[in-house]
Amino acid sequence: MRTLALTAALIAASGAAQAQGQAQVIDAMITTAMKAAIEEVAPPFERASGHVLRVVYGPSGGLARRFNGGEPADLVVVDSKVLDELIRQGKVAPGRTDVARAGIGMAVRKGAPKPDVSSAEALRRALLAAKSIGHTAPAGGGVTAAHIMGVFAKLGIAAEVAPKVKLAAGGPDGRVSVLVSSGEAEIGLQLVSELMSNPEVEVIGMLPDELQLIATISAGIAAAAKQPEPAKAFIRHLATPAAMTVYKSKGLAL
Repeated sequence: MRTLALTAALIAASGAAQAQGQAQVIDAMITTAMKAAIEEVAPPFERASGHVLRVVYGPSGGLARRFNGGEPADLVVVDSKVLDELIRQGKVAPGRTDVARAGIGMAVRKGAPKPDVSSAEALRRALLAAKSIGHTAPAGGGVTAAHIMGVFAKLGIAAEVAPKVKLAAGGPDGRVSVLVSSGEAEIGLQLVSELMSNPEVEVIGMLPDELQLIATISAGIAAAAKQPEPAKAFIRHLATPAAMTVYKSKGLAL
């Protein structure tokens, strides 16, 4: 029913363009946090509009570096702070569309014991007891690494946990959840949407409110976009109520 609703919402807006043979390839740079949702939301858009999405996924900061380095894109969907900087630099057209939000969750390997992480003190004990802890590498450009290291510092355990931290490169081929599912990390911390996309791990909770980071994911059109109108159509699609329903099921919600 959700797929049917997504398709129906697009037919009226896109049917004329399709009939006139105006289907285009849209180059998109999209944060890995949105990957599972995009894989469900994009196909109905492509079928209804005739346009084809060519997506590269990665950490928000890493995508910004690639974009600034000359890699082409018609639209960019990344952390709002990263997008705001691209707008400030004139690389992305003014105005952004906020499409989703995600907080930092914690996960263990499926079937493994689930430590209590329901409070800051419980989380402190769980991290000290864990043999290994996974999060993204700061160099990868993800939005969570610096924050998680700050959490360790706030809990007063930065020195104790440093030797057992395992770093993931970020992006679809360097996920924290893979460190957890492979057994390399006993506990993984990452945006919850990325953890939920791996069926081999179980989310055991979210960072306590006083330690949490909520990342807003926003979309914008590249200033030098070759296909600005199809890209704008996809961004409108990303902001539909039907798309929002998908986001909620993937750990993303405004």
